[in-house]
Amino acid sequence: QVQLVESGGGSVQVGGSLRLSCAASGRTFSSYPMGWFRQAPGKEREFVAAINWSGGIPVYGDSVKGRCTISRDNAENTVDLQMNSLKPEDTAVYYCAADRKVPFIRVLSTDPDNYDYWGQGTQVTVSS
Repeated sequence: QVQLVESGGGSVQVGGSLRLSCAASGRTFSSYPMGWFRQAPGKEREFVAAINWSGGIPVYGDSVKGRCTISRDNAENTVDLQMNSLKPEDTAVYYCAADRKVPFIRVLSTDPDNYDYWGQGTQVTVSS
């Protein structure tokens, strides 16, 4: 059974930091791109960050660029998202996703429709 399980969400004040983690199990994800998306109430799912199989040259959404860092540990089958300088507009459910169609691909997609495995999400709330 394929599973992506997020953790690390919670409530934080403006300017604070959180580190989200995604643990993959059931299949090998180390050869595939992984991404983080978020969805706020009443809004579409938004791209946050993605990282290729080797961990090189990640891509970030404009709204989080410079404040977030995505990383992965293929030995542990985990993908983390470090978020700093959090703002109220960062409040959302954050989802981990895997694009498990083509291994060792270098091009990273920002379109959630290109990701075929998803976690259940973890809530991040930023208050002023």
